[in-house]
Amino acid sequence: MATLFRIIVYVPVADAPSVRSAMAAAGAGQIGNYDSCSFSTQGIGRFRPLAGADPTIGTVGNVEEVEEEKIEAVVEESRMQDVLRAIKNTHPYEEPAIHVLRMEDYKEWL
Repeated sequence: MATLFRIIVYVPVADAPSVRSAMAAAGAGQIGNYDSCSFSTQGIGRFRPLAGADPTIGTVGNVEEVEEEKIEAVVEESRMQDVLRAIKNTHPYEEPAIHVLRMEDYKEWL
């Protein structure tokens, strides 16, 4: 069985459909006989661009609040590099917040 990871990325709500689509096209969200599987929740992201930043939203030195969507999907290890590139190429932020977590195979306990 392939090693699976959960990838989590935070993106402005308006940009979420294009990031989600790019992730799926790169191979994220494949579970059994399904593809494009993901889960999203919305919330408020906060950040302050520091000196040297080139923020898409906001200004250097000021704390910003942005309505964001958290997108979660599973990714096989063999597709991780393609999925990360797809996110970086589609995401509007200079430094997107991306989390990658190794998953355990729950089927071993069934």
